[in-house]
Amino acid sequence: MSKPAFTDADFASALLGLLPRGRVWPKDLSSVQAQAISCFAPTFTRISDSALSLIEDTFPASTINFLPEWEATMGLPDPCAGVSPTFQGRRNQVAARFSNSGGQSIRFFQAFAQGLGYNVTITQYAPFRCGQSVCGQQLGGEDWFFAWAINSKFNTINHFRVGQSATGEPLSSWSNAVLECELARAKPAHTILQFHYS
Repeated sequence: MSKPAFTDADFASALLGLLPRGRVWPKDLSSVQAQAISCFAPTFTRISDSALSLIEDTFPASTINFLPEWEATMGLPDPCAGVSPTFQGRRNQVAARFSNSGGQSIRFFQAFAQGLGYNVTITQYAPFRCGQSVCGQQLGGEDWFFAWAINSKFNTINHFRVGQSATGEPLSSWSNAVLECELARAKPAHTILQFHYS
């Protein structure tokens, strides 16, 4: 079943129907009184549309009006996003933190980066071991057991998108600061995380 959508005319008709009967209360749409009452109709239409989209607006991935509340809940904004983050970047960061259930697998970190808007691959390292490593591999020490790297584009470009970006935002923005900050926060404490850009 689709959501009912009411127009300005529907609300103007409803408001005129609430008026008392009599010659003092004309309900003809050309009367001054009817035109004055119909000025309230767009407000009721806007409130009705807002109420219809309330469920969608409360979900972090599609929120518009509740973004400041979600940011406060998730401990955002933080220095990761810079001085003036884009609306979509803010919403991505909220959704990524909200859906983050924790993990240490490659798949988890790739999905977490994808939620932030970055496509990454992950490289795991290990020190050289006889019989297991290939000839020419660097020797390294025991710290290489705990080293891993995020491989990403040098500049991940985020384009302005109608319906997802806000007025006044740049048509394109690029930065990997959010990726580095969020993944450095989510990584296991005993590991050494590197970022490689190509």
